[in-house]
Amino acid sequence: QVQLVESGGGLVQTGGSLRLSCAASGHTFSTYAMGWFRQAPGKEREFVALTTWNGSPYYTASVKGRFTISRDNAKNTVYLQMNSLKPEDTAVYYCAADSRPHTDVINIGRAYWGQGTQVTVSS
Repeated sequence: QVQLVESGGGLVQTGGSLRLSCAASGHTFSTYAMGWFRQAPGKEREFVALTTWNGSPYYTASVKGRFTISRDNAKNTVYLQMNSLKPEDTAVYYCAADSRPHTDVINIGRAYWGQGTQVTVSS
């Protein structure tokens, strides 16, 4: 069965950095779009970043220039390097992978999801 396991969350001060990892098992995702979403308390889950099936990155406007998504297909893992963190980045971060190959989007209705990792940025 498919599993996505996130790690790397934690507590950091404003301006600090964290690197999230998402290790996939049960399926090879080298030709699938993978990415990150987040959900802050009282808010809906929102898109953060994704890497398309062939490695092109996309970001939501609020993290562009601060976050970098990357993938290591040999390790079946996707990463999110988060720099210059702000209190408004505080959320549970979820890894997702689309369930169809060769796509440039993550369809949340058919995606696989991790359990989430908490990121807290203190002011």
